[in-house]
Amino acid sequence: MKVQFAGQTDVGLKRGHNEDSFFLMAEQNLYMVADGMGGHSAGEVASRMAVETVAQFFRDTAEDEDVTWPYKLDKSHSYEENRLATGVMLANRRIHESAATNAQQKGMGTTVIGVHFVRDGIIIGHVGDSRVYRVRNGAIDQLTEDHSLLNDYIKMKDLTPEEIENFPHKNVIVRALGMKESVQVDVLTYRPEVGDYYVLCSDGLCGMISDDEICQRVLDNGEDLEAACQSLIDGANAAGGTDNITAVVLRII
Repeated sequence: MKVQFAGQTDVGLKRGHNEDSFFLMAEQNLYMVADGMGGHSAGEVASRMAVETVAQFFRDTAEDEDVTWPYKLDKSHSYEENRLATGVMLANRRIHESAATNAQQKGMGTTVIGVHFVRDGIIIGHVGDSRVYRVRNGAIDQLTEDHSLLNDYIKMKDLTPEEIENFPHKNVIVRALGMKESVQVDVLTYRPEVGDYYVLCSDGLCGMISDDEICQRVLDNGEDLEAACQSLIDGANAAGGTDNITAVVLRII
């Protein structure tokens, strides 16, 4: 199986600058999206630091299998699962340290999702409320779980659709890179199939249009993944564009 890919980011209609980042690393079969937060340009710094740190860790470990890792292996995970989780944890440490020593970066943080294709599967590393979706046989499934206050409330209480729609703290996330010295990384594994699409996005996309619309816009563009990314961004902007919007679309062939 091979992976086709495309990615785009857009400032949206309400924000003054773009704090999202994405990284497409075909040589390592690694694809990432990060949604930064923080005053001034600190969010942009955090999101860029996240994807670049993980990418560099993948380069280093590909070139030298004996390179010293900053964290011990989790024996419950495979080598490649550990590799992705370790890259994310390393990014967290660097963002946290940078924020602690630079007054202009105080309080900065970022979400991150990384999708890594290996010979027999797909590995997702995830912190925050950016999402990974899978479109298969005309249906869409959210593969990641939001680390958000809203999602915590949904799990604790049986909220009605109206209560979810009117929840006053939708943008509050409970886990992100940079918030603490260490971070828990959700690691998920799936088996891809030929014809699958995978959509990686910041909440500027999934917070504006429905999952069904995301699915339809991807399917409508078929093999043209650049057009699919643009269509997703256009849809989010048409719905108000209240946040930065990033979409990465992958297709298994």
